[in-house]
Amino acid sequence: MQILDGIPVFGDPVDQGALEQIKNARRLAAHVALLADHHLGFGVPIGGVVAYHELVSPSGVGYDIGCGNKAVRLDVPARKVRAHIHRIMEEVAKKISFGLARKNPEPVDHPLFENDAWQTIPVLKRTYDKARDQLGTVGGGNHYVDIFVDEADQVWIGVHFGSRGLGHTIASEYIDISAAKGQLEDGIATLHARSDAGEEYLVAMDIAGQYAYAGRDWVCERVAKIIGGKIVEEIHNHHNYCWSETHGGEDLWVVRKGATPAFPGQLGFVGGSMAEPAVILRGKESEQNAHTLCSTVHGAGRVMSRRAAKGDPKKGISGRVSVKAMQRAIEDARVVLKGGDVDESMHAYKRLPEVLAHHADSIEILHTLTPIGVAMAGADVFDPFKD
Repeated sequence: MQILDGIPVFGDPVDQGALEQIKNARRLAAHVALLADHHLGFGVPIGGVVAYHELVSPSGVGYDIGCGNKAVRLDVPARKVRAHIHRIMEEVAKKISFGLARKNPEPVDHPLFENDAWQTIPVLKRTYDKARDQLGTVGGGNHYVDIFVDEADQVWIGVHFGSRGLGHTIASEYIDISAAKGQLEDGIATLHARSDAGEEYLVAMDIAGQYAYAGRDWVCERVAKIIGGKIVEEIHNHHNYCWSETHGGEDLWVVRKGATPAFPGQLGFVGGSMAEPAVILRGKESEQNAHTLCSTVHGAGRVMSRRAAKGDPKKGISGRVSVKAMQRAIEDARVVLKGGDVDESMHAYKRLPEVLAHHADSIEILHTLTPIGVAMAGADVFDPFKD
């Protein structure tokens, strides 16, 4: 860890664009930190922790409210899954909807839709039908469904996605409200937590968070059914959210954007890239916790933007990652890939073990999960709002 201009910064090298963004965020914040997987985001950097005394930040939480990771362990033998991995991944790609503006072909009912807020908060009322249609869909960008085996040859499912169009609509609404109030500067939108708009945002955010959890629950259960296994353990976290917490005797609104809560004893699932291992980790007591507000990374973190990885053929700009290089990495890792594109290749990401090493004082690794199957949105899907 370094202290740069009074800010705890993890990782090497430091992304200067992300550093400038966290400096901007500090202007109204009580505490900020930049984690080791940091990179440039919208207003607030991915891998940023920003805590306020009396404010909440719709842009800090971001467009994909409640984006997070869930991992579940199954009771099925790994040899059985390996033997049928091609069929399993075909079924995953067929049964789970990937991409933008997709509807789930299997309608999902859930108690969260009975909440009165769907009728009393205008933005939720407008989005109700779309939200019902999209529950259980994964989306684009770096969102995925992975099949893993751990060091003991146990089978895991890992998923990464959030609140879909619901979260995007809520974020857009309240960022616009912040702007109308003159509370949007350098891409950082704020609302007083006890204002009418702030309280309404927190309710809408909570609904989007429940929605994201429900979607990840459904997808994990659906994939477990495809595999033919029973879920015997699960780990579930948001990493784009705002929590009311107490740190150092201060009551704070803690915004984590691409940052995983890692309080002592708390479990987390952190993914790598499409061809590399993920981990199950646990937070532990550490002096480092005060600097990160008990937060750790949510993934490996990008080393290049999607545009840099893919290039822009219309402008004659070549990408830095080729399809051939991505396919070679997948083949070397013996991963069955459905969908995906060069902007999600391992070449566009940092190495997860190196990133985690910067937070070694505050986390311990319980399991290393090696991917054998990966499903993502295809090359025709580009989503600028995914981290």
